[in-house]
Amino acid sequence: MRTPKITSLYVALLVLSVSGLTSAFAQNKANDLKHKTPEERAKFQTEMMRTKLNLNAQQQSKIEVINLNYAKKFEPIIKSSDRKITRFKQAMSLQKAKDEELKKVFTTGQYQQYEKFKETLKSHTKR
Repeated sequence: MRTPKITSLYVALLVLSVSGLTSAFAQNKANDLKHKTPEERAKFQTEMMRTKLNLNAQQQSKIEVINLNYAKKFEPIIKSSDRKITRFKQAMSLQKAKDEELKKVFTTGQYQQYEKFKETLKSHTKR
């Protein structure tokens, strides 16, 4: 079984969530943002979602709260020295919960765009 680039994958998923960036840029940005505060990561995520998914003002305010909440929850995982597989499992569990909250705020079309980007990002980071 091939071991995926677990750290890059979960950081990229958490940090970038919804942008149309190329894989090289996405990985560099993920590495840069890994060293940012939760507030900076949440702000980046919200801005990317706002522009890529055309969020309205009401959606944006709800997304800001969700992104900040989860950025704070992800912080100990990102900074942890636990095994990669342990961090990956923790991150995926949080990401699943975050996705459920996002799904309630996004329209069906926006959520489909969000899911499509996550799949694209996964395929790029596994290379």
